[in-house]
Amino acid sequence: MYAQLRETAQELAGILWREHTVYRERGGGVVIRNEQVERWISLAPTGGKDRALLRAGRLLDGGTTAPARTEVVVDLTAGTTELAAVCRRLLAEVAGAAVPVGGPEAGPSRAGRPRAAGRPARAPKPGRPRRTRHTGAGSWFVLLCVAAVVGFWIYGIVGGAGY
Repeated sequence: MYAQLRETAQELAGILWREHTVYRERGGGVVIRNEQVERWISLAPTGGKDRALLRAGRLLDGGTTAPARTEVVVDLTAGTTELAAVCRRLLAEVAGAAVPVGGPEAGPSRAGRPRAAGRPARAPKPGRPRRTRHTGAGSWFVLLCVAAVVGFWIYGIVGGAGY
């Protein structure tokens, strides 16, 4: 099965991308990756004859692979052009999921760090005003109690010296 997957992957890679890398993954499948478009495709055995699980995902910074965004079971006896069409559809879904409709927004996130590429800013929930940070009533109560204890301790030291 691995030989059939590898052969099919080599043909698909040649049709889909000019520059690509084909390698074997741990589970016995084959991965095709393209660094320029930051996408990967995986063909893995499903246990059935002439069938494979086709998954597609994107590459993260540093070359690591993100989890698969889409997957489908395909018949390997279908022609390479049909398999390439399925791969293109999956890659289009991955590309659509990676970049939001409005495009990635620039600027720092809430914590002051730059946002990850392809990750949109979080929009506030509609109909609910954003809360400003302030000291709540419970915090003021705790502070008053601490101040009272410190005040009684100081009073005990200063006022109790005359006894």
